[in-house]
Amino acid sequence: MHSSEWQKSSFSEANNNCVEMRAIDGVIELRESDEGDVIVRTTAPNFAAFLQGAKAGEFDRLITDTVQ
Repeated sequence: MHSSEWQKSSFSEANNNCVEMRAIDGVIELRESDEGDVIVRTTAPNFAAFLQGAKAGEFDRLITDTVQ
């Protein structure tokens, strides 16, 4: 992703209950759609490592049964 536009996952609900992300100048930014003034920034390699861990299920224990 190489855009300054915020993007949310197609798995997100339509009611702004999601995490959005964008890439600006090699930095990945993430925010909650309902808390847009709080932005977390990380590097592309760090975000890629996080995504790899998420895809491998390393964080599944953090998700409750109500979120599927």
